[in-house]
Amino acid sequence: MFSLTVRRHFMIAHSLPREAFGPAQGLHGATFVAEVAFRRRALNEDAIVLDIGAAGTIIEDVLGALNYRNLDEHPDFDGKLTTTEALAEYIAQKVAARIKDTADGPELAGLDVTLRENPDAWATYSLDLTT
Repeated sequence: MFSLTVRRHFMIAHSLPREAFGPAQGLHGATFVAEVAFRRRALNEDAIVLDIGAAGTIIEDVLGALNYRNLDEHPDFDGKLTTTEALAEYIAQKVAARIKDTADGPELAGLDVTLRENPDAWATYSLDLTT
């Protein structure tokens, strides 16, 4: 299995209104480094997983809808907790929807979204794209 990882960052504001989140219950900001790994069983005719530039553009478009936004007011998260894990899943689903119609999209086996809040804490969501 081959993989290609593209990294970008984004900043959000949100609250996590449950006792389990302690001081993060109140509105606060977070800066994430998003790493999206695209997995493929065999390389394409150009001997790559997919074009890095095209992958980066898709990731930037998905993250652009979140960047500098208060997720408490974002319609896609109405009534949902915006934990790091939940955001990783959301980003994976959005990237998958955007990449499926590209030249290499149908050949991708899956993708992994890792969100790093700091060097010591991160969460990953893996999405299988095979049917």
